[in-house]
Amino acid sequence: QVQLVESGGGLVQAGGSLRLSCAASGRTFSRYAMGWFRQAPGKEREFVAAISWSGRNTDYTDSVKGRFTISRDNAKNTMYLQMNSLKPEDTAVYYCAARAAIITGTQQYEYDLWGQGTQVTVSS
Repeated sequence: QVQLVESGGGLVQAGGSLRLSCAASGRTFSRYAMGWFRQAPGKEREFVAAISWSGRNTDYTDSVKGRFTISRDNAKNTMYLQMNSLKPEDTAVYYCAARAAIITGTQQYEYDLWGQGTQVTVSS
């Protein structure tokens, strides 16, 4: 079983950058594809980015392409989300998730495990 803990959220001005981390416990981290989702106030949780177990394949929602980069370090049991050129509409609670599969997934139901979330606030 893998447990997930996010960190790195905070308050940043528009145009700034943040790097989120998702630390996973358990020795089977490399067997899980991983993803980031976010939920803004009053909105449903939405897909942001995903990465395959090997790290070779990634997916992004259109609104973050070219600004966000997902990556993972299996030796450190950690996944990252580098967020650049942040916009106020990126404000949300960001969740990391894991699925017991080698390929990426973009739907919430495809993920088995979730972290508690970290708040990202982008001021204008």
